[in-house]
Amino acid sequence: MISIRKSEIIVGVFFILAAVTAVIGGLILYAPILKDSDYLIQGSEHANQVILGAIMELILVVTAVGTATTMFPILRKYDETIALWHVCFRFLEAIIITIGVISVLSLVTLSREFVAAGAPDIASFQTSGTVLKAIHDWTFLLGPLFMLGINTMMYSYIFYKSKLLPRFIPILGMTGAALAFICALLVMFGVIEQISAWGAILAMPIAANEMILAVWLIVKGFNKSAVGKFNVRSSNIAADR
Repeated sequence: MISIRKSEIIVGVFFILAAVTAVIGGLILYAPILKDSDYLIQGSEHANQVILGAIMELILVVTAVGTATTMFPILRKYDETIALWHVCFRFLEAIIITIGVISVLSLVTLSREFVAAGAPDIASFQTSGTVLKAIHDWTFLLGPLFMLGINTMMYSYIFYKSKLLPRFIPILGMTGAALAFICALLVMFGVIEQISAWGAILAMPIAANEMILAVWLIVKGFNKSAVGKFNVRSSNIAADR
């Protein structure tokens, strides 16, 4: 039980860190190089800010791997197959986000080369910049939205089935996961923009779920009776064998 309590707190902290670093890094600190039309100059002038944003996103990668590996020993007791899928897909999410970080850091290098060149052929630099921005935009969609929806659905389903948490939390998680997945598809087919009112509305439930889940795990943790019942059942099965 002591080990489970530590895991609950670690997972809760990881979820909060993930939310904070994603907003600070991906939405705020990256602005000069991803949102400014004059990014070939602004990227060099605000290089340290952008690099700090990359560090924030690398922390996000660590939290993604951390939540998966910390929850796995608990989730596998209730559904080992889905728990293993969750770890694999969470690692894939982390890899996709890392590719996005590399594309942004490459934009910083491109911007520095552009400024250092003095009067370069701007067309070639803009072409390279467009490609790197496109890589980031697709990874920003596939990692923190598409894959996040799949991952959230898997662990929320196990939480719902096992009764480790009050039912409203996994229900919110599965609802948010479905909406995030739908949002990702709508963005992929050009129906809506990811950073838009509709994008925010569709992403809000999954964000709320992560924060509620994080606070609940840190303050109260899993349903101890549900954990106890599973441990008793596992002991009985082992004794019968």
